[in-house]
Amino acid sequence: MKDKVAVAFSGGLDTSFCVTYLIKEKDLEAHSVFVDTGGFNEKQKKQIKERAYALGVSHHETVDVSNVYYKKCIRYLVYGNMLRNKSYPMSVSSERTFQALAVSDYARKNGINILAHGSTGAGNDQVRFDMIFDILAPEMTIMAPVRDLGISREDEKKYLEKAGAKVSFPDYEYSINQGLWGTSVGGRETLTSNLGIPDNAYPGQLEIRDELNIEIEFKKGEIAGGIETIRNLQKIGSAYAIGRGIHVGETIIGIKGRVGFEAPAPVMIIQSHQALEKHVLSKWQIYWKDQLSEWYGMMLHEGHYLDPVMRNIETFLEKSQETVTGKVFLKLRPYSFAIEGISSDYDLMQASKARYGETTTGWTGEDVKGFTRILSNPMRIYYSVNKKGKILD
Repeated sequence: MKDKVAVAFSGGLDTSFCVTYLIKEKDLEAHSVFVDTGGFNEKQKKQIKERAYALGVSHHETVDVSNVYYKKCIRYLVYGNMLRNKSYPMSVSSERTFQALAVSDYARKNGINILAHGSTGAGNDQVRFDMIFDILAPEMTIMAPVRDLGISREDEKKYLEKAGAKVSFPDYEYSINQGLWGTSVGGRETLTSNLGIPDNAYPGQLEIRDELNIEIEFKKGEIAGGIETIRNLQKIGSAYAIGRGIHVGETIIGIKGRVGFEAPAPVMIIQSHQALEKHVLSKWQIYWKDQLSEWYGMMLHEGHYLDPVMRNIETFLEKSQETVTGKVFLKLRPYSFAIEGISSDYDLMQASKARYGETTTGWTGEDVKGFTRILSNPMRIYYSVNKKGKILD
């Protein structure tokens, strides 16, 4: 009886090679597990299933974790206004975490003691998969044929052809990883430090040029409409070619990486959420949210989703959202959008009787004089002792 292996399967070249290699060279019974985090339609999922069986798997499983992914990850990324390096929605890193969780869960429930993934040896995903597998299934063997063999994509294609695999992989100029929380785009330009990605490389192309006013509603920090709203905003924003960029960041393995992205829904949602928070949260709520959110994003990026401190930070983030309810008004234009304003019953700006730079009935000029004198007192004492000449000398 053959040993079974659960393969994290996407239907792409790397995972197709893994399945074939593990069946033919390791004599294993392969179970392909496709984990849908919300970025695929039924036709695409059917095509992935057909490809798996064409490669010779004994069983193919499609696991839909989109609701779990939204509830246990995306909404916290929104609560924390998490954009890596202030620009990049954490699509791939968060998706890989939940794919690894689902694959290890499938293996455990089906008595499988080998786990496999198609990550290369030069990226972050190998660490994310290995770490989740090692924590949740330490008794299982982990295999990563592409990484372990150090094989190139061209050699993978040649192997599949020689093995008689009934699948083909065109020479796409760009590598596209599409998901619910954004799409990554990789190509020759992202391997350089100076070249931009051409417009036609992005999956969404400019279709609408007329300005459009839309609104995004939040209820206790959560996007009204959840996953469907994300999908709708993705469709609208993509038609305006909104949410594109190139992210440069630190990889887990210590090198810098560069990747293009197209993420209209996450960018519009997060910036809208942040605009609403500016109106309804206190200065110190915003400050400490920013600190903890940065840590949350970094931990998630580097594969530490299962660390208990992540649940602690999530508790703080969720508690901070009690008054983050209201609507945000946006104007969409080709390649960009602007936040026009917000409306909320918890708007602290409108609750104040003062108007910045205009008038106030909350204090007098004499109050300001006394306040300012007390506020400057520590520095007055300092400079009375440390007379170091004129500051601008």
